[in-house]
Amino acid sequence: MKKTENFFEKTYEVARLIPFGKVTSYGAIATYLGTARSARMVGWAMNKAHDLEDVPAHRVVNRKGILTGKHHFDGTNLMQQLLENEGVVVVENQIQNFDKIFWNPMDEL
Repeated sequence: MKKTENFFEKTYEVARLIPFGKVTSYGAIATYLGTARSARMVGWAMNKAHDLEDVPAHRVVNRKGILTGKHHFDGTNLMQQLLENEGVVVVENQIQNFDKIFWNPMDEL
């Protein structure tokens, strides 16, 4: 279990660095952490991050820019509202101009 907690903490460290108004994907974080096939684990970490106010889990989406984690937020549209408050345009659960606002930790860190 300790290994998972360490992975979650590493995931949170990366998520905390995502700039306001930008998004990344579960897979991009997993790849940055050297565990490219662990995108699902990053998703699990983001689900647990809702108790941590300093982890912007709403900025982590799937590789196509779809808000697949939205059901894990309080309220039906909270994830979308948080993103829209940062200027991110979301239409039918999909981020618009995804390639322009995508933040890749491999390139940025």
